[in-house]
Amino acid sequence: MKVLLVAGFADSIVAFRGDLIRALQASGCDVHVAAPGISASPAVGDALAAMAVSPHDIPLVRTGTNPLADLCLCWRLYRLMRELQPGLVLGYTIKPVIYGSVAAWLARVPRRFVLVTGLGYAFTAGRGGLLSRLVRALYAFSLGRVHKVFFQNRDDQALFAARGLLPRGIPSVVVNGSGVDVAHYPVVDLPAGPPVFLMIGRLLGDKGVREYAAAARIVKAQHPGARCMLVGWIDSNPDSISRSELDDWVASGTVEFLGRLDDVRPAIADCTVYVLPSYREGTPRTVLEAMAMGRPVITTDAPGCRETTTDGDNGLLVPPASVDSLVQAMSRFIEDPALAPRMGRRSRQVAEVKYDVHKVNAVMLREMGFPVPATGEEKVA
Repeated sequence: MKVLLVAGFADSIVAFRGDLIRALQASGCDVHVAAPGISASPAVGDALAAMAVSPHDIPLVRTGTNPLADLCLCWRLYRLMRELQPGLVLGYTIKPVIYGSVAAWLARVPRRFVLVTGLGYAFTAGRGGLLSRLVRALYAFSLGRVHKVFFQNRDDQALFAARGLLPRGIPSVVVNGSGVDVAHYPVVDLPAGPPVFLMIGRLLGDKGVREYAAAARIVKAQHPGARCMLVGWIDSNPDSISRSELDDWVASGTVEFLGRLDDVRPAIADCTVYVLPSYREGTPRTVLEAMAMGRPVITTDAPGCRETTTDGDNGLLVPPASVDSLVQAMSRFIEDPALAPRMGRRSRQVAEVKYDVHKVNAVMLREMGFPVPATGEEKVA
């Protein structure tokens, strides 16, 4: 059977869905992937070729709001599906979910699924303008044309149901994020000396990067030996920070900016505590990677984030947008050196039991109708 994955970001395909692709291939599927910019990214193209995956470029602009461009995207996806005749389509991120679902319905694809990995800029609470209302209406229409919806946390599932975006009769399933390959992210001993903090991600306001920088400035003033590292890049998203903000943080010594990394494992290995003060996530992949490598986590008591971290167990939870709470949490790891090793060991245990990518993928394949044995992934030690 041909399977078509529709993605909004070419770089995410191998990193976030590589194991799922291999699981589909092991089930006998011929996997195709549609995403923007594949032909412009030789590294992605080479990786897909090595996996025997057929790539297809599509005219998708992640942050674009031109309705004609989005109609063109839907038409191109419809034409692609009519040509390929896939037996199953799975879209993830906002535009692939919306327009991929509609195109698959029009093309009469027999099995149609979507994965909601987060709500996105236009959907975030407090942004109730025309764009937000339009996105919600499109969600409601498109999700009524699929056979099942996967969510990465129960808060998103409940929100979609409460706002009428998940039509009655359309089943939904919560999975434990995208999972993490615990073998690829092995435990590494914590570095010696004062704690080193690390944040990884797109440099967006909603990711809490400004709170991280503000907390880093205070923590370093109180504890000069502490270090605060930042990995990521300035995105085209309207919520992105400015280059001047980032330059100021670096020039003042507030953060050590490592740029965008293809492999984040060395950065995680060099840190003591992983920090993600995000306002909302699907399930943050970087947190799972840090947990797998035995790092305690400071994150927010917000949807998607709080699922990964039990306060006082494998990390600390803080309120979103609270610099003072973030400073207090970071300071606890400085003042109590025994905290990070204990919580880091617990993080690895949770990653192995709950977030192992093979367990997560087994749930998805089983829910999509493939014969996969139960794995016991629902239990957490």
